[in-house]
Amino acid sequence: MRRARLWRAGEARAEAGLPTGFATLDAALPAGGWPFPGLIEILGGQPGSGALRLMLPAMARLAREQRWLIWVAPPYQPYAPALQAAGIDLQRVMLVEVDACEEAGAPDPRPPLVERAGNGTESGQLLWAFEQALRFPGCGAALLWSGHLEGLTLRRLQLACEAGGTLGVLFRAGEYAAQSSPAALRLLLSPQPAAEALDITILKCRGSLRARECRLPL
Repeated sequence: MRRARLWRAGEARAEAGLPTGFATLDAALPAGGWPFPGLIEILGGQPGSGALRLMLPAMARLAREQRWLIWVAPPYQPYAPALQAAGIDLQRVMLVEVDACEEAGAPDPRPPLVERAGNGTESGQLLWAFEQALRFPGCGAALLWSGHLEGLTLRRLQLACEAGGTLGVLFRAGEYAAQSSPAALRLLLSPQPAAEALDITILKCRGSLRARECRLPL
């Protein structure tokens, strides 16, 4: 426990976080913002639920610092006017599309992570590209929309964030909330359309929680 990288759940941590841009959420998180560097899991955020909107203020801040924002195979084409309206410099946005050589049977010389396509697991190419983005010099944040991931893979991605000094963001379905994970922060989103709000439950974080839940207006 004397090792700097070991910590107990609930321990206070002195490191300041990257402001989320939402005062209510910053007040709930131990570091006063996103753990940076670190891996974040945002669970249950369906398209249009506000999951991506949570990240826009921090991404705008990183872009102003001339750091890259890398989107790995996003499910939808990012809407440039919305990113600009959020203050994001589009010249700092990099889209990474994964080719189909793996599915075509071409040899893959790259070192695989644990999963391969099929059986509900995430594509090895997507994970390889995401890990490289996390380690890429000058990267501020890398985003991936993923399915099933093994604990060993999540641990490797967390270490890649620490090695690259980046913010890694995984958008995953709410069904994975019960899975144990080494991610620095895990959030479960519950959109409330009638209230035009987004309820956030903090499933895991480093440090003493100030609040377990919060609500943000959409």
